[in-house]
Amino acid sequence: MKKSLTGWLLQELLSDKYQQSAAVRTYEPGEYIFRVGDAGDYMGVLTSGRIEIRKGDKSISIGEAGTMFGEMGLIDHQSRAADVVATSYCKVMEIREGQFMALVEENPPFSLCVMRLLTERLRQQTDT
Repeated sequence: MKKSLTGWLLQELLSDKYQQSAAVRTYEPGEYIFRVGDAGDYMGVLTSGRIEIRKGDKSISIGEAGTMFGEMGLIDHQSRAADVVATSYCKVMEIREGQFMALVEENPPFSLCVMRLLTERLRQQTDT
């Protein structure tokens, strides 16, 4: 199951255009990036390292560089539905709503990537 952005789109996100306006945070192994109930005010893009997405004690997904997460809260303005934990030293780019909207408008393949990710996650939830 692939949750990574395509190479060229990840490069676009890492370009100066987005780096200047996006916060990049670093996390140590075991540190929570966010928890269930936290405000869903940004989408994360893992630029290096590994994360685990958890719902209670259940591991939902493992992510590596290029993984998008937290998009549901950004889209529907709801609180976080899962915990995200760094499983190694990692860097996360925080994409806020204005940046997300610019990506949607300027890069139509980005929208398709997000829709595919949401569809895949929905299928996972309904198949279990």
